[in-house]
Amino acid sequence: MKRRHLLAAGLALAAAPAFAQTSDEKPAAPPPVRVKLSTAEGDIVIALATAQAPITTANFLRYVDTKRYDGASFYRVSRAPGAPQYGLIQGGLNGDPKKVMKPIAHEPTSKTGLSHKDGTISMGRFAPGTATSDFFIMVGDAPEFDADPKAPGDNQGFAAFGQVVEGMDVVKKILALPQSPTGGTGAMKGEMLKAPVKILAARRVD
Repeated sequence: MKRRHLLAAGLALAAAPAFAQTSDEKPAAPPPVRVKLSTAEGDIVIALATAQAPITTANFLRYVDTKRYDGASFYRVSRAPGAPQYGLIQGGLNGDPKKVMKPIAHEPTSKTGLSHKDGTISMGRFAPGTATSDFFIMVGDAPEFDADPKAPGDNQGFAAFGQVVEGMDVVKKILALPQSPTGGTGAMKGEMLKAPVKILAARRVD
């Protein structure tokens, strides 16, 4: 963000009340925080939506700052039927009890104003409020992952919380890797990678 330097004298500032902050002004929203995931297939840089999704981004950064994602992996890819160039890649700790922290409150897209678009990062979950460490990155737009208050049943969608700003080529490369035909259970059966892609390090970047 560019900042304008005011070089006027003190008396000039006093005579220009338009520059004074009033009590009605809202504090500036925190800027996005960038995180680089260094993987065995290359680097992915994500800008976290700290202002829109504060709970989810704070949770993700707890895992980053405590280096719990170091040695984790992208272990699942889900490709769209008939359009395998689209889908998602999923990574995280995959339930490692030694590293997973407590679940967080769910931040639906109906609250955050975010949406599942190409390059969006979002939290994996079962019921709302069960998300912990695992996340996924979209390849292609997927508005059906957004919250839909008019839909029956669990209509809270997934908690989007950022966007890939560098490394979508790496994301697409992982999406195209071979799956295990027998790995996984339930809806994930056949979607586990034959060889998970290791996350070597996850760090904040300027």
